[in-house]
Amino acid sequence: MFLSGQRPEHLGISNNRLSDCPQSPNCVSSLTDSETHYIAPFAFNKPIDMEMQKLLQILEKQRGFKIISSNENYLHVECKSFILGFVDDLEFFLDIDSRACHVRSASRLGYSDLGVNRKRVEKIRQLFND
Repeated sequence: MFLSGQRPEHLGISNNRLSDCPQSPNCVSSLTDSETHYIAPFAFNKPIDMEMQKLLQILEKQRGFKIISSNENYLHVECKSFILGFVDDLEFFLDIDSRACHVRSASRLGYSDLGVNRKRVEKIRQLFND
């Protein structure tokens, strides 16, 4: 059974920001004022093309991840759960001005994600910082 939902139309960078999280607790973002949804961005200090390449290499090795789009400072990945096939949208925005890799991870369906999006981002952060 696959519960992928439809790919949201509001993804991507708009006005130098990723989309806001919905009210439901199944989303995290480094560009929110909501304590419930906030997660720290990744810091980077190398040239943006090197950091994007490193991020791509990490994501390509993750089971259930499919890179949907990428350019010099933006990356969209679909993350499929193994059992039921739920799909979450994971986005990265490498902001050259702030030297921060902003991140947003949100479930397409349901209300609670039991912390899956936060855990996913923290795992990627650990790999990115290694």
